[in-house]
This record gives sequence, structure tokens and C-alpha cells, in this order.
Amino acid sequence: MSLSETPDFEVPDLSMDPIEEGTSILLTGDDADALETVFYRLMSPTPDESALVLATDSKGRAVNRALDDAAPGASDRATVLTCEGPDAGENVSSVDDIGDLTGLGMQFSSLVAETQTTAPRLRAGILLCSSICREIEDTRSVFRFLNSNLLSQLRRNEAIGVCALDTSVDVGTNTKSLVAGMKTSFSASIEVESTGAGSATLHVSGLGDDESIDVSL
Repeated sequence: MSLSETPDFEVPDLSMDPIEEGTSILLTGDDADALETVFYRLMSPTPDESALVLATDSKGRAVNRALDDAAPGASDRATVLTCEGPDAGENVSSVDDIGDLTGLGMQFSSLVAETQTTAPRLRAGILLCSSICREIEDTRSVFRFLNSNLLSQLRRNEAIGVCALDTSVDVGTNTKSLVAGMKTSFSASIEVESTGAGSATLHVSGLGDDESIDVSL
């Protein structure tokens, strides 16, 4: 199948056009609940896809529940790597030390290969990268982790990637500068602006024409 014939990744619940294979999205916002909802809608795989979620602040059971809330049965096609310790679920693995980016990267990359044995088309995501930044003194090592693992996997596989960062979290450095630096590594960005209970505006760039989209959460 040629690249032009490869189907894009659908995101029907966000009123967005399908996302091209190889796209990397930096997802930011200062409302954690709205950010999480948008993340899982982007990450929920269709029946011919798989998903890999690196969850820094949630246990595996909570991740599976959030995936199923976004799309019924999505957790059946997902693999979860959690930094919140062991949890029930055949699809859940745990991280020993979130601060060991070398070990974390090796686990993540290994699970990419394992996940794609069931469905080669992959949605890979990190929620929340801000928690990793908070644990690491040198944020340059976080950039290296993203480039060596999440972003490199998108180049090698039929995949899209989403990295969510909570801008309300104190990460020990200037958040605006951190986001600006990360944007140079990602092909697209979505800023989630909460506009009230159960609603948000997505400020989208790098996915065709730049636009703002109102969505219900």
C-alpha cells in the first residue's frame, strides 16, 4: 500500500479532519480535566488500530476506563505503561522509576513493538509529560527522551503521537519557554482552552489550516 493510500487516523469526537500518519501533536492546557478528555479522544483506537499510553499520574485501571469512556471497547486494543505502580489488567505494565529516562525509554520502545503485533497502526501518547519534567532537573534530557522514543517511533511506524503537558504545573522552569521549545520538535500543536463546564476551545496549528474548534467534553 502506498503512503497516499494509507488511511488517516479518525478523530470524530473532536470535529477535526482525520490526522495523517506520522503526525506528532503537542497537546497543552491549564485545565487538567479538559486536557485529559481531549487526550483520550485523540488516543482511542479504532478496531484496526492499537494504542499505547504512558500514564505518569494515573493507574492502569483509570486509563482503561478513560479510553472506554472516549470510545467503548478502546481499552481492549490498548497497552498501558503506568508510573503509578502495579495495577490490575493484562494490558498494564508499571514503571519502576519515572526519573530514569533511559529505562523508561527502553520500556516504551519495547511496548511499541509488542503493541503493534496485534494491529500495526498505532496511536502513542504520553499523559502527562509535565510530570516527567517536574521529576527531571535538566529538561534537555526530556527533549532527548521524546526525540529518541515517541518521535522516532512515529518515523518508523504507521503511527501518530500525542504528548500532553499541563501548563498549570510547576516544572521548575519557565513553562512558556518549555512549550515553545517543544513545539519545534512536534509537527502540530493543540492548545486546550476550557470555556466552561463541559466545553472547550481547541486552538489547532499544523494540521492543515490553523483553526479554533469549539467542542463539548
